[in-house]
Amino acid sequence: MAELSTLARPYAKAAFEYAREHGTLAQWSEQLTVAALVATDAGMDAVLGNPSLTSDQQARTMIDVCGDSLGAQAQNFITILASNKRLDLLPEISSQFELFKANQEKSIDVEVVSAFDLADATAQRLADVLGKKLERQVKVSTSTDNDLLGGVLIRAGDLVIDGSVRGRLNKLAEALNS
Repeated sequence: MAELSTLARPYAKAAFEYAREHGTLAQWSEQLTVAALVATDAGMDAVLGNPSLTSDQQARTMIDVCGDSLGAQAQNFITILASNKRLDLLPEISSQFELFKANQEKSIDVEVVSAFDLADATAQRLADVLGKKLERQVKVSTSTDNDLLGGVLIRAGDLVIDGSVRGRLNKLAEALNS
């Protein structure tokens, strides 16, 4: 969905720049997350896709549903999105805003998938090593996947490190077939 990300990027960047200048990154992050969740609701999707509603009516409905979780500036942002027929981009805008925020804070969310449960000490050591390599503060979330057979699969943004037995076997099979 490169098109959605291309359309959402200027809005996400504008919201990020405004929030950074005013020292309200955390508040904007929360507000955009709420707005994105509301925008993805099936009932709200029907409202946003209704051609008989004006952009002002769509914005007002969105703001009313979000309630007190949106500040005045976020409400203005929603109104601008509605007037440009871009309310459907809210989930992507929120996602890109979080990436801008993570880059600003020098942090990254890392998902570690292993064949077995990792001990907390092991996960912390892994976070420390990845933090030094990526030069960021690492927040690790772990999960298990019995299909891996052994080893780990690490996802950090667009970086994927496949140290699983299944991954190694797949690479070996590719090498033998070529």
